[in-house]
Amino acid sequence: MTDENLNIRLRPKQKFNFFQDQRVRSIFYQLITAGIVGWFIWYLFTNTSQNLDARGMKSGFGFLSVQAGFDTDFKLIEYVAGVGTYGDIFLLGILNTLYISALAIIFSTIFGLIVGILRLSDNWLISKVSLAFVEIFRNTPLLIQIIFWYIGVFSILPQVRNSMDLSVGAELILLNNRGLYMPWPIPGEQFWLSGVAFMVALILIFVLRRWAHKRRDKTGQKFSLFLPSAALMLILPASVYLFTGQPLGWDIPVLEGFNFVGGAALPPAFLSLLVALTIYHSAHFAETVRAGILSVSKGQHDAASAIGLRPGRVMSLVIIPQAMPAIVPPMISQWMNAVKNSSLAIAIGYPDLVAVFMQTSLNQIGHAIEIVGMTMAFYMFVSLTISGFLNIYNKHVQRVER
Repeated sequence: MTDENLNIRLRPKQKFNFFQDQRVRSIFYQLITAGIVGWFIWYLFTNTSQNLDARGMKSGFGFLSVQAGFDTDFKLIEYVAGVGTYGDIFLLGILNTLYISALAIIFSTIFGLIVGILRLSDNWLISKVSLAFVEIFRNTPLLIQIIFWYIGVFSILPQVRNSMDLSVGAELILLNNRGLYMPWPIPGEQFWLSGVAFMVALILIFVLRRWAHKRRDKTGQKFSLFLPSAALMLILPASVYLFTGQPLGWDIPVLEGFNFVGGAALPPAFLSLLVALTIYHSAHFAETVRAGILSVSKGQHDAASAIGLRPGRVMSLVIIPQAMPAIVPPMISQWMNAVKNSSLAIAIGYPDLVAVFMQTSLNQIGHAIEIVGMTMAFYMFVSLTISGFLNIYNKHVQRVER
């Protein structure tokens, strides 16, 4: 008998212990957790159903097909009071919320990037002005800023007949205390061909950039992309537009009576909310950009300058790409907060989802649980979508650890 067989025979048999086995214990605790969660959901559902029956309140989503008897002053879809349903109101509120949120995200990201870079400027005045901007707007409640822009700025603009002409005498873009008025395009039947030409131009620019980068990597020779890209972007769509007979008209706002008729109009509530969201979130994003830039080693800047890159190229080609891993995670939160903070529009009457669906619709039709649940589900879906896409992008920009 070998020593190994002897050790096996002499080794005491291990007794099975239910609470000490890691695999069994893990399954057991998961079942317990799932049971508690399931019981809580069942209790919440049955208790709510009993309370609704006791009060004679109806439940379900049939109310979405009921005609709604109110209108809004701003809508992106065709809707008529008394004809449209509460389902249409839900869609209207979603579109208004997504519209203001998307614009706020775009503008705050661009403006925040600029302010964050200016915070690190060697110019004392520019740096201090940027610092003051960040500290003032970042440390002031957003709701107060929204009300300030609505009451203190846009509500005291000149009246309609004394509108401010932002188009330098052309009377095309007009601003007054009733909102911003501007021309609205009316595409013709063949205008879609110009859109196709624009998309083709973008694809060609992308292919040209890939070719230029490969050429630079192989030969070290730099190919200027600005002029060819600009030519493709302008000439190709413009040629198709002219060849198809300029199939695009404009609806110009015209003063009739006490207000402008025609064109597109943005009410003061929309402008106030957009400005407040942009400034507030750009102040937060600027600090994120500044922290991300400072996380890049100073040696990277010195090395890029040593090979002859100009300061602007150093920032765009060397510093910002390396700062993105530190910038993207906080940026995810800022984008999600911009969508959720748009619900503060209820304070100034902008018809977002909360105002038209969770307030007016709820007061008229009831069904509080369904309406509140649908509103919460919408904001959760948008936030998770933003987080998912930016997390995918974040994986591509993360540094490889050594």
